[in-house]
Amino acid sequence: MLSLSLSLSLLSMAFLIFYYSKLKKQFGASSLPPFPPKRLLALSQAQLDERRTNLERYIQMVSQDTGIAACDNFNSFLLNAQQESMQQISEPVILDIFLMNGHKISVNITSTDQTEDVLEAVASQIEIPEEHVYYFGIYLVKKEDDGDNCIVRKLQDFESPYISLKAAKGPHRIVLRKSYWDSSFDDDLLNNRVTMNLLYVQAVNDVERQWVLATKDQFMQLTALQQKGSKRDYIRLVRTLKFYGYIHFRPCITDYPEPNTLVLLAVGNKELNFRIQTGKDQYKEGSFKITRMRCWRITTIYPDRDNNSNKDNKPQLEISFEYLLSKDKLQWINIKSGQAILVSMCLQAMVDELIMKKEGKKIKRPCDRIRCSRGYYLNRDSKSPIINSNQNMSHSNSENEDQSAIDKAVDSVKKEI
Repeated sequence: MLSLSLSLSLLSMAFLIFYYSKLKKQFGASSLPPFPPKRLLALSQAQLDERRTNLERYIQMVSQDTGIAACDNFNSFLLNAQQESMQQISEPVILDIFLMNGHKISVNITSTDQTEDVLEAVASQIEIPEEHVYYFGIYLVKKEDDGDNCIVRKLQDFESPYISLKAAKGPHRIVLRKSYWDSSFDDDLLNNRVTMNLLYVQAVNDVERQWVLATKDQFMQLTALQQKGSKRDYIRLVRTLKFYGYIHFRPCITDYPEPNTLVLLAVGNKELNFRIQTGKDQYKEGSFKITRMRCWRITTIYPDRDNNSNKDNKPQLEISFEYLLSKDKLQWINIKSGQAILVSMCLQAMVDELIMKKEGKKIKRPCDRIRCSRGYYLNRDSKSPIINSNQNMSHSNSENEDQSAIDKAVDSVKKEI
């Protein structure tokens, strides 16, 4: 599930048509979902909106194939669409990346650098060993009215963090956090001063915001270790506590065990955890193992105009998963949450990590990375795509052919309107 919402403009639609032809050559038409057909006659506004919606759904469908989602052509399309929507050209910028304790790291990047480019720049600046760079990720975080830092999502590889931050509404920042779920990976990081400090800073923050639950005695032990500067011992103790390594979400509504149940949701340790408050500091708890989830989906629930229960009259996101409750009983469980996309991303990341470990693979390194080409970006007139000046001039013939193909795709889309 893509976390970056794409509202397809005229040129984005042309980009999609152009890249669809490239995907057909690379994977074969039979490997791709049916492409939304064109119409010969001019479209009304309603028909144009319908076609745009169908194309956006097509992007979501294609992204479910991990091979396609990771390929150069698909990622180039997504980055181009993001650049085009913000009319962002490639230029040198300074981007601030924060740690969980508020410490700021400023990196010199290009405005269109993708997430992995930025992560590697941060890692180089603070001297994270190459083999441990991708133990970490960068996240878009929002400062809430109550002062809490709410994780919006992990930034995806195809995104430009600079553009994503620029497009975010309200007070946001980009934060560096560890990006794995199995706490045994901590052992790989404890022998390096930089990576151990990053783990320590995040652990302290999680304890302070009560994402990790500690008894009074445990909290006193942690405080004593913190005062002595015993960072390694602090991490080893906090790893034994409940909810270590989990991400927590805003209170949300679920239909399990009963309709309209207010629940505290957390994800970690290969599970989705529910806590239902039954009294002061008292909770009824249940967990759903990801290995028993058959599938999950995200839907948008639109308000019923005749029902005034939704006072804001805004669409709501809902994540639903089909769960094996018992040997022969599968049940859909629905959760209404504004953070549904982040929940989905966390579930998928845990599944991917389980598969990686089962296949005997390790967390990738920068040298393992598949680097996507920049492709095209918009001129400031927001009309004509031009070749990115960072590209190698030796490919000019191929690029001219691609440029011609995009021009034809733009003309094709115009004819539909």
